[in-house]
Amino acid sequence: MTPAEVASLFRVDPKTVSRWANAGKITTVRTLGGHRRFSQREIRGLLSAVPGQRLQLG
Repeated sequence: MTPAEVASLFRVDPKTVSRWANAGKITTVRTLGGHRRFSQREIRGLLSAVPGQRLQLG
């Protein structure tokens, strides 16, 4: 998942998602072009721990 997709799910700014990744709160992989990608499985698990959030993945 892209930072924008994750940000949309958590209703935060994409920069916040990048900060979470830099702080080690969520894991990320880098594409060959240097872009961040996040595991849908991990994000799904984090969303389930947030009260009031509903999972709406593609």
